[in-house]
Amino acid sequence: MTDKKIPRSNVSAYVKKYLQLCIGAVIAALGLELFLIPNEVIDGGVVGLSIMAQYLSGLPLGTFLILFNIPFLWLAYKQIGKDFVIATIVAIIFLSIWSEVVGEYPKVTNDPFLAAIFGGIIDGLGVGLIMRAGGSLDGTEIVAIIVDKKTIWSVGEVVMFINLFILSGAGLLFGWDKAMYSLFAYFVISKMIDVVIKGLDEMYAVMIVSNMPYELTDELNAKLGRGVTLLHGEGGYTHQSKEILYCVVTRLEVDKLKKIVLEKDEHAFVTIYPVNDIVGGRFKKSGH
Repeated sequence: MTDKKIPRSNVSAYVKKYLQLCIGAVIAALGLELFLIPNEVIDGGVVGLSIMAQYLSGLPLGTFLILFNIPFLWLAYKQIGKDFVIATIVAIIFLSIWSEVVGEYPKVTNDPFLAAIFGGIIDGLGVGLIMRAGGSLDGTEIVAIIVDKKTIWSVGEVVMFINLFILSGAGLLFGWDKAMYSLFAYFVISKMIDVVIKGLDEMYAVMIVSNMPYELTDELNAKLGRGVTLLHGEGGYTHQSKEILYCVVTRLEVDKLKKIVLEKDEHAFVTIYPVNDIVGGRFKKSGH
């Protein structure tokens, strides 16, 4: 009987994943402990609830992060999967530890507006890295995903609805000016998370229906330097065979692509939609 060895690529992926969770937790702790919490500006979700509970009780932030997330983790295990739960637990533990360490240092600024901006940017960067690694710090997002499946409300609408109550609690506890700073910080954090997850250079998938598929393919390869895949289709009305071009470009290349297509075939039908991530293949200019 021989022992099964874990492939080296899998080990490397796991190391990278949990290293990213740790780095994300460190960065999030810096944003919270050096900027937001000392100025009574909170994040949304479970983190916001934990900050208010810490303020009222004097107990460590990590205690409430773990306590408040327990029911959400159980839901996530049932609805999303074990890998997500493990990554989330690791991220919460890392954040709890680093919050204690970073909390020993003095706050960077006494201005709540500056704290909301820079704390939001730093915290959002850390949370974004954690989410990219497949984890989370906020159990309310898990509830939102489940509610989204069972009701007409979207994930974003559910999260915003929950956070309205949390930020209202911050207004009662810290004052309404701090609640408004918290709302601004929440907005900055959300935008920063989007930047980390989607990247500064957003990607778009493009599908082109044209009567000149091969000529367009040559033009896009020559002038844009992007690989093009031809999909075989059929017109729903004419039942004629058609070749559909598929490629992925960056945000900066979208206008150039439209110009190339319309100059070659002004009757081409083009659809463009955002891509959150690309796995596998080589997303780079052909010939480079």
